[in-house]
Amino acid sequence: MTATVFDLFEAAARRVPEGGCLCAPPMAGRPYHPDGVEIDYRAAHERVAALSALYREAGYGRGHRVALLLENRPDFHLHWWALNALGCGIVPINPAYRREETVYLIDHSEAALAVSVPERLSDVEAAIRLCAASVPIVDTAALPARLPSPRGGVSAGGAPGIDDEAALLYTSGTTGRPKGCILTNRYFLNAARWYREAGGLMALEEGCERLLNPLPLHHANALAIGSMAMLSGAGCIVMADRFHPRSWWADVAATGATIIHYLGIMPPLLLSLPPGPEDHSHAVRFGAGAGIDPKHHEAFEARFGFPLIEGWGMTEVAMPTWASVEPRQTDTRAFGRPLSGCEVQVVDDDDREVLPGVPGELTLRMTGDNPRSGLFSGYLKDPAATEEAWRGGWFHTGDVVTRAAGGMLCFVDRKKNIIRRSGENIAAAEVEAVLQADERVVQAAVIAVPDELRQEEVMACIVPAPDAGADRGAAEALQDMSLERLAYYKAPGYLLFLDTLPVTSTQKVQKVKLFPDGTDPRHVAGCHDLRARKRSR
Repeated sequence: MTATVFDLFEAAARRVPEGGCLCAPPMAGRPYHPDGVEIDYRAAHERVAALSALYREAGYGRGHRVALLLENRPDFHLHWWALNALGCGIVPINPAYRREETVYLIDHSEAALAVSVPERLSDVEAAIRLCAASVPIVDTAALPARLPSPRGGVSAGGAPGIDDEAALLYTSGTTGRPKGCILTNRYFLNAARWYREAGGLMALEEGCERLLNPLPLHHANALAIGSMAMLSGAGCIVMADRFHPRSWWADVAATGATIIHYLGIMPPLLLSLPPGPEDHSHAVRFGAGAGIDPKHHEAFEARFGFPLIEGWGMTEVAMPTWASVEPRQTDTRAFGRPLSGCEVQVVDDDDREVLPGVPGELTLRMTGDNPRSGLFSGYLKDPAATEEAWRGGWFHTGDVVTRAAGGMLCFVDRKKNIIRRSGENIAAAEVEAVLQADERVVQAAVIAVPDELRQEEVMACIVPAPDAGADRGAAEALQDMSLERLAYYKAPGYLLFLDTLPVTSTQKVQKVKLFPDGTDPRHVAGCHDLRARKRSR
């Protein structure tokens, strides 16, 4: 019986021991794999077994969490599978996190150990010195003969099971601090099942697929969707450090990718490149992702010769829908129908189901006795947020969609106070807290504004302190402060100084009244465009 992620990996290793398991394209100028790397399933299994023995001998097991800052490198998967075999959960660290964010993640997760790439070891060590409790840390490139004992004592013991925690992924919420989504082995196995079940244009061939995913492994797309699809079909997980438009097709060719994953920002950037022979000198059968603008969809497929399959998902529920069967309605934002075991409702603000074609919030649950089975198990240390998300027995996604009479779902907008920038979910409240802690700021309101490439950008509306300044230099200084305390993508890309912010009788900022209807905040007089400085980070 397949009960864990490790079981899925081990089964693939038995079926195709010589098949490609982990691959990275050549990355010139990087300190690792400059010529590229490929590890077959037999070699991966041997390395996982050795790592698992190392962790076991040090006392790691069920109930322990290990924080991993291993970027998009093969070591990430090797350590994860080794830990999963023992029943340990992993806590991926976003490499873009600043020190305060890393401290929060390690403290909140109560990680028993941190494992880092050598280039980031000093950063993690500096964060750990500020943590509430001492956490051991090791360098993945120079593992000791015996690992330090886990913080938090002995493990719970027993064999790993399907409902044991496999990973804790942090996702932004409206409360300011990221929430830790508890994801079990069942969640990951369910994600694999849905991907393989999608079929149609996404049909997978056993032992033959190679999925190139430039998205980070601290996100569910790469960790739970793409990786699990490849393990379930004995395919190869191909990792790029990130998306590089100009070398993208070279990476695709060098790695023999048959599948790519994308975000909405990628197609327009690739379409903007001059046509060339690389447009068709690839083996890609389909792309899978979300967020493509309909105006780019058909143009991309016509030029590059393969379909882009839209789906919908989020960390809490993986990807329960794919528009993988014709007609895909590529001139709309259609993202498919729910796959087996998942049922959806589109509801109004009072949780009443709306008529077909009427916009409403997407809610979902699993069929059967337990509506949460196979989805996330809750937000760590936040039962109130968990129950609020599951009110009425349905998970409330915060996304506004329409549902056609035939069942096709189509994305409209988001309800949550979340800024979606290049696939990153940014909580406005978290950015506001950083800005308002600065003595130069009296009040701050952070909003999303449109961005032609990144979908949305962060804009900060600031009431400055007396004598603090409200010119370009003052705006750049506040952005610099934000860049020191937040991951670069969270810092304001636009900043506007205002005399006052509209507030309610209880002094809550009314963001909907910041600007008159129909106003593009980016073009308001005095708005400072700081995007170029942000991109240079």
